[in-house]
Amino acid sequence: MVESEVKKIKKGDKMKWRWVIGAFTTILLAIALASRSTPKIPFKSGQFSKSCHCPQDKHRYSGIVEDCCCDYETVDHLNEEVLHPLLQDLVKTPFFRYFKVKLWCNCPFWPDDGMCRLRDCSVCECPENEFPELFKKPYHHGLPSDDLKCQEGKPQAAVDRTLDSKAFRGWTETDNPWTYDDETDNCESESVLDTEMTYVNLQLNPERYTGYTGPSARRIWDAVYSENCPKYPAEELCQEEKILYKLISGLHSSISIHIASDYLLDEATNLWGHNLDLMYNRVLRYPNRVQNLYFTFLFVLRAVTKAADYLEQAEYDTGNPTEDLKTHSLMRQLLYNPKLQAACPLPFDEAKLWKGQRGPELKQKIQAQFKNISALMDCVGCEKCRLWGKLQVLGLGTALKILFSVNGEDHSHQTVRR
Repeated sequence: MVESEVKKIKKGDKMKWRWVIGAFTTILLAIALASRSTPKIPFKSGQFSKSCHCPQDKHRYSGIVEDCCCDYETVDHLNEEVLHPLLQDLVKTPFFRYFKVKLWCNCPFWPDDGMCRLRDCSVCECPENEFPELFKKPYHHGLPSDDLKCQEGKPQAAVDRTLDSKAFRGWTETDNPWTYDDETDNCESESVLDTEMTYVNLQLNPERYTGYTGPSARRIWDAVYSENCPKYPAEELCQEEKILYKLISGLHSSISIHIASDYLLDEATNLWGHNLDLMYNRVLRYPNRVQNLYFTFLFVLRAVTKAADYLEQAEYDTGNPTEDLKTHSLMRQLLYNPKLQAACPLPFDEAKLWKGQRGPELKQKIQAQFKNISALMDCVGCEKCRLWGKLQVLGLGTALKILFSVNGEDHSHQTVRR
């Protein structure tokens, strides 16, 4: 993207884009944290459950991550030394701490009968004066500030999403072909949607165990995989179809690791900690799930580096000059870190995809599948689970938009650069 184009961004447009940046950054952190957890835990069977007596010779990862351009060792090193520390600092800043959300939309596929066993499954409202005053200003359709509420962790259905001054200006929910579908959108009119948007303090609602289990929880993932993701591995699948599966599998692994990393070990004493058996049984015993976690991390990281020009120029304005300068400085450190540029300048090469006569048709097919996955997040019965599901699917949809749905530009050289 040419620098002069970046300067054309209007201040009002930049403000409309803050929520998609938040989702974008948060999913990168979520996967970074999950990726950071896995190398520190031995991938040897039998160390998590005494009943398992599998051979203890493999499940350590080396070489190039499949379909990517970086190796496992480099990803581990960059995550440990560069990405994870920066992302942890970023999400604690006022700009990234608050997330604008749509509290509830009806499930378009079945009546919601989800039950949460723990109080931590639900959320409570926090005072409106907690979040930055500038966040109360309307972006587009004139939402009165007194209609906004700050809430700890209820989910989001639709936000403004813009990331590039030329291609993404004015990009709203209905403009993203990867997440919006008018046949599955249940949020009624845009004015109704706006009045039901509220704010979430993500720091008060960490992704963790909530007690959301049973048929309702299983039905979500069953629908995601059986109805929307092509079965994998399968010899006849093309690379594009495999990528959708690997992204969802990587996201699933990340969520499972977060749950296992912050688990209620003893409800009577409210003791929280690591559930290593759960982490092993859900993720670590399956090499492909760990590999897909790395793939998803590199895929989203590639989208971040591709949007580097916009992310550098974006306004991170909360009305607190000191914190805003810190946020911008941290973002620059993330985007233009010399270690990242040297070790993994192109995490994923999207230029290889959508080739041949089937390219456009295949893209539409996979877009439709991802739209259904996005709509399924409205069927999650647990409020906090729904929040994080929606936020992270939004992050993946944003990454897909950046890498695959920007028309009229040559992106082959848009890597991280000074």
